[in-house]
Amino acid sequence: MSLLSSYNPKPHVVLFPFMSKGHIIPLLHLARLLLDHRATVTLFTTPANRPYIVQSLSDDDITIIDLPFPGNIPGIPPGIESTDKLPSMSLFVSFARATKLMQPNFENVLQTLPHVTCIIFDQFLHWTLESAKKFGIPSLGFNGMSAYSSAICQDAVVNGLLSLHESPDEPFSLTNFPWIKVTRNHFVYPFTERHPSGPLFDFITEITIALSNSYGLLVNSFYELEPLFVDYLNRESKPKAFCVGPLCLTRLPKMEPVLHNKCRWIQWLDQKLAQGNPVLYVAFGSQAEISSTQLKEIAGGLEESKVSFLWVVRKSGTELGEEFEHRIQERGMVVKEWVDQKQILEHEIVQGFLSHCGWNSVLESICSEVPILAWPMMAEQHLNAKMVVEEIKIGLRVESCNGIIEAESLKNKVKELMEGENGNEVRKKVKEVAEAARNSIKDGSSSFRTLSQLIEEIHLHN
Repeated sequence: MSLLSSYNPKPHVVLFPFMSKGHIIPLLHLARLLLDHRATVTLFTTPANRPYIVQSLSDDDITIIDLPFPGNIPGIPPGIESTDKLPSMSLFVSFARATKLMQPNFENVLQTLPHVTCIIFDQFLHWTLESAKKFGIPSLGFNGMSAYSSAICQDAVVNGLLSLHESPDEPFSLTNFPWIKVTRNHFVYPFTERHPSGPLFDFITEITIALSNSYGLLVNSFYELEPLFVDYLNRESKPKAFCVGPLCLTRLPKMEPVLHNKCRWIQWLDQKLAQGNPVLYVAFGSQAEISSTQLKEIAGGLEESKVSFLWVVRKSGTELGEEFEHRIQERGMVVKEWVDQKQILEHEIVQGFLSHCGWNSVLESICSEVPILAWPMMAEQHLNAKMVVEEIKIGLRVESCNGIIEAESLKNKVKELMEGENGNEVRKKVKEVAEAARNSIKDGSSSFRTLSQLIEEIHLHN
């Protein structure tokens, strides 16, 4: 019998995801996973984010608590409670720092809850660690990055490699991973600078200090995918990193596709399946800001490739124009709404993914056995793209010229992924990696065992 089962009450875990879909979604999956591990779960959010969370989760298994989002934040319009809706990502630091104003309300509610075993907090809500310590509650950080990206960042910063060269395009080898060559431009701003400073640098420093003082770091990955990098993190830094993913393999009941009420893009994919026309899925996340010039180049490359594609666009999608959509209507579809990306990737006819390489998207692509055409844009996506192409070899890379992906280059890479020999090779490889991912979450396997033992350890610690 597990030691955990002899304790009463059950472990009670508080989750607090950052207000952005890319951060909320993995922690919703984690919430469901915690229920499978016999924990009670309370999830904090804000009023504007609540409807999406309620829509995704079961009605009565998880307690959802709203905290009012701060008002009168300079530069941020009233009613904006998610980074997905910010007018510009230049407002990110102001938005993230404003969340600390929620701390008094968070602590007031925390005191009213049944005994809390631990708090799992998003790294951008690092102030929750302060609250956890105040009430003697162990805390686990969640940063949403791969161990590979975290390890490379740490190696480069700790060993002073970012200041080696004048040019941000000059490659250098990593100290602990000498086969990996990077440039400063692979890193997130402000680490693209030789001597990083400024508000974002200060914010990242605060996050790093908070995470280092937490009980542990949850990693949305599985050990078999990146063992060298997990081992490095656990050898060279604190706290310990616990691989508990891929979280996207945990099903959210209310997000399961309803067979009798398919959305139009799934119906379109069904038609392509009946015709035997493989489809390239194209999506760049909810926060990438793409210029109208770049949009036109993407449109031209997709059109000229003659490949069937489903393209999900965000804020600037209207710039494509009706004429483009009319020309490609027989073999292309442009969607300007939020979609269930995992449902699309899991469709049998989707055989490639032109992606920004956000870590959630990489994992969803792996678990759906879909190879990636990598076009990173921001954050740690350039490092994720290196991992995808060079380390685990499940994708190809689109190359830019002066910061722009040109139509001709994109056309050639799309054809290579969907029809070429290299595309076939990465398609085979991603199937192998997907099998390892599925095995990792099975009862008794690495990720399942890690989370189970971690919950038990913290429960006994309490």
